[in-house]
Amino acid sequence: MKINQRHSWALTVEEAITIQEKLQGEVITEDQLKEPIQYVAGVDMGFEEDGTISRAAVAVLSFPDLQVQETGIARRPTTFPYIPGFLSFREIPAILDVLEKITLTPDLILCDGQGIAHPRRFGIACHLGVLVDIPTIGVAKSLLIGKHENLPEERGAWQPLIHKSETIGAVLRTRVGVKPLYVSPGHRISLATAIDYVLRCTPKYRLPETTRIADKLASSK
Repeated sequence: MKINQRHSWALTVEEAITIQEKLQGEVITEDQLKEPIQYVAGVDMGFEEDGTISRAAVAVLSFPDLQVQETGIARRPTTFPYIPGFLSFREIPAILDVLEKITLTPDLILCDGQGIAHPRRFGIACHLGVLVDIPTIGVAKSLLIGKHENLPEERGAWQPLIHKSETIGAVLRTRVGVKPLYVSPGHRISLATAIDYVLRCTPKYRLPETTRIADKLASSK
């Protein structure tokens, strides 16, 4: 997979903010997907040795039947602290390592984290999408910023996620009676299309199959 290393990962918080603000201008929130989508991927992270080692996992699934086609794991020393809003600087170096290992290039990547639903509109899904130039979606399990109206209980129900009068994502119910997910465009995809693909990748459980499988790989011993 072609990866464009745009900057160093040995950064201060101030330097990280500058990079977010610079690269955010390259984020595309309109559909630029290669259709039909044949492969979808999930990336997730785990940490070993008290957080000093980052363990990245990728799972590539066929679409729309969601069968595992390829998986990979990569490890490297963790070099950036855990700070909300700066997840990409902690996790992407190892994610890039594992993406370089796989032979199948996904048409769409679902990230366990935020897309533009981020204070500087540049969450991990945006950052990864810009670096690999592949459509990405942020699918987060918890709210980082924004407010929304009450969400109906049925599967597929969603409400706009609003921050500073701007729609930055959607609060999406993927299963009846379970906590929602926070979906936002990462790169080269619109919000409506992101919601559609998240639901199509989530046939049974709360999380998309991409994320669920990658999470198991990232956390298993």
